[in-house]
Amino acid sequence: MKPTSRFLSSDFWDDRYLTNETGWDMGEVSPPLKNYIDQLTNKDIRILIPGCGNTYEAEYFLARGFSNITVIDFAPTLVNKLKLKFQNTNIRVVLADFFEHSGTYDLILEQTFFCAIDPELRSAYCGKMHSLLSENGKLVGVLFNKHFEKEGPPFGGSGNEYDHLFKNHFEFVVFESCKNSHPKRQDVELFIVLRKK
Repeated sequence: MKPTSRFLSSDFWDDRYLTNETGWDMGEVSPPLKNYIDQLTNKDIRILIPGCGNTYEAEYFLARGFSNITVIDFAPTLVNKLKLKFQNTNIRVVLADFFEHSGTYDLILEQTFFCAIDPELRSAYCGKMHSLLSENGKLVGVLFNKHFEKEGPPFGGSGNEYDHLFKNHFEFVVFESCKNSHPKRQDVELFIVLRKK
């Protein structure tokens, strides 16, 4: 699937890294995701982090002994930086458009990717996530539970919208307000654990 707007262009995001306009970057693992990772016992699961950014979560996975991690972004400046940082056989850093990626994963981590794509692509996002997950695979992460006054990115939304969007492809295991968000995101995040139908 080709980009349909400047918000899903490689140049748009690459420019953000070149100019250091990365206001979404918290500089650390998202607390709800850290807590989720801490509960995982199988270190061999196949993990994907799309639209990975500086991917503190991947760094945390590695520190915890996970051995099969793939991170994708299509900002070349960022990906080149990550390839230098992660010279580790347990992680694969891919420069690619998520919608053209192929593979099979047991866990896909959502952290500021969904809110970065044009809302017109959200249905395609759901379908692509579903196709990349193994049987009983899970999509886990955080989504903004608010609408933003300015045109995104980030693009917000609500629980009702997400329920309608995801219900055909996923079983809702956890779908609730985050109680342990980063201070900058208090009271505006939903934590999701969605299992592939």
